[in-house]
Amino acid sequence: MKNEEITIMLVDDEKDILEFLSYNLKKESFNVITAKSGKEAIEKAIRYKPRLIVLDVMMPEMDGIETCIELRKLPETKGAVIIFLTARSEDYSQIAGLDAGADDYISKPVKPKVFLSKVNSLLRRVKKDEHTETRHVIEVGNLKIDSESYLVFNGEEEISLPKKEFELLHLLASKPNKVFTRDEIFSRIWGNDVIVGERTIDVHIRKIREKLKIKSIKTIKGVGYKYEL
Repeated sequence: MKNEEITIMLVDDEKDILEFLSYNLKKESFNVITAKSGKEAIEKAIRYKPRLIVLDVMMPEMDGIETCIELRKLPETKGAVIIFLTARSEDYSQIAGLDAGADDYISKPVKPKVFLSKVNSLLRRVKKDEHTETRHVIEVGNLKIDSESYLVFNGEEEISLPKKEFELLHLLASKPNKVFTRDEIFSRIWGNDVIVGERTIDVHIRKIREKLKIKSIKTIKGVGYKYEL
């Protein structure tokens, strides 16, 4: 897919930031739309179905965390890449962002080369995942995991997970009883170019267990995790 076929949405209440990021993305031939609030972002996401969303954390009325949570509920953006722009402390932003379903973070002030590098890196990963994905539905025990709709069915119950939680569950369930090391999980789910905290996997695993009410995901101390049948 060429850059001109990829829609990127920028969401920030600061006009200067929108113009600056928009200018740099358009230089790379991306199709760019902008929104100045969380509410406007949700409306435009439904209309334009962006492939990647750059979302400011600090916005009035509806902040970036709340907006991200709502975007992850939409079928139009459930699988989109979301990058947070943040001036807050790294620990706070990462933990809150993990819960909301963010893919990565960029700190303000934004450097054009770093920004474009991160955007292109994340888009390459998405393209690679889409190209290599052949099994759309995985069934393990009572679970049915659909990678096209990003839905999980536990028996008759339909469960919607944030993007990273879904991808982590899908990875573990794709090879039952295989132990995935922490390094392997970080590389497969977040990529080598993304820096995340040590608690990242643990937070996601805990939430998956709670939401699905399953005990199949086992912790292998000092190594990683596996989906046990």
